[in-house]
Amino acid sequence: MLLSRVLDEKMAGLYRAGKIQGGVFLGRGQEALSASLGLALRKGDIFAPLIRDGAGRLAFGEPVIDAVRTYLGSALGPMRGRDGNVHRGRPREGLLPMISHLAAMISVVNGALMARRFKKMEGFVGAASVGDGATSTGAFHEALNQAAVERLPLVLVVANNQYAYSTPNSRQFACEDLMCKAVGYGVPARHVDGTDLEDCLRVLTAAVAQTRAGGGPQLVVARLLRLCGHGEHDDAHYIDPQLKKSPLGRDCLKVAEERLLREGWASSAEIASWRQDAGQQVDDAVAKVQQEPTPDPYKENWCALSSKHLTEMFETPSSAPLP
Repeated sequence: MLLSRVLDEKMAGLYRAGKIQGGVFLGRGQEALSASLGLALRKGDIFAPLIRDGAGRLAFGEPVIDAVRTYLGSALGPMRGRDGNVHRGRPREGLLPMISHLAAMISVVNGALMARRFKKMEGFVGAASVGDGATSTGAFHEALNQAAVERLPLVLVVANNQYAYSTPNSRQFACEDLMCKAVGYGVPARHVDGTDLEDCLRVLTAAVAQTRAGGGPQLVVARLLRLCGHGEHDDAHYIDPQLKKSPLGRDCLKVAEERLLREGWASSAEIASWRQDAGQQVDDAVAKVQQEPTPDPYKENWCALSSKHLTEMFETPSSAPLP
């Protein structure tokens, strides 16, 4: 959570300095939910993160340098500097590059799960993250229905941060609760306090375990508040001040830190040391990537990643070069 927050803050600063092309979207306020999902998964699982899932990406195993290389357009990054900074991933390791369209990644995860089923593979889980706005799209309903009918091992996490960009919940859906949308498809649903790390860890670990044990798809709805604009280009003036003062407006990072101190699990000095270490990791990655080449448009043929010369033939922290 802390490393994700520090990385976000660094990328926001580089964006304001004109060093990043495209948008920058921060996960501020959603780190507990995102990190808990990444930690609940394991090697061999499939994870489809969205724009505020920096903490989940890190927890699932994404190296900091992968994120920095993609933000800064390095040709050595996982997407070769050829795509937007949030569209990064390593499919062979189960980390799927996201599609921008709302809820589109649910069906992508479904497809990956079906492919594994056809190969007689067992014991894996697929997780997809969406926001509250995505639940109003046809892609959400079609994919959830498919997952339910096929009893796919899917954990679908909805981060209800109260706004679809600037549209409040009251103008998005008329049902009493987003969990109601799972009932019509026969999918079990759970609530989680997205501001509370302990609750996020407990609920998401249980949901993933139940799915892995053959329980079929699960829907987890987290209630929280986005503590920033939709992106760094947005000042979030539309967010109700009363929501910021409510329990939904708690900063999950501060809540977790206060718990660590209260229980005596960490000291202020230790937490300060963690923050310093996170800052050093990020600064080192940025310094390295700023010296790396960007794609040469006169030499790049811009073929798909499945092309022979662009396949994933690079070293990762956890594996040797792939054949």
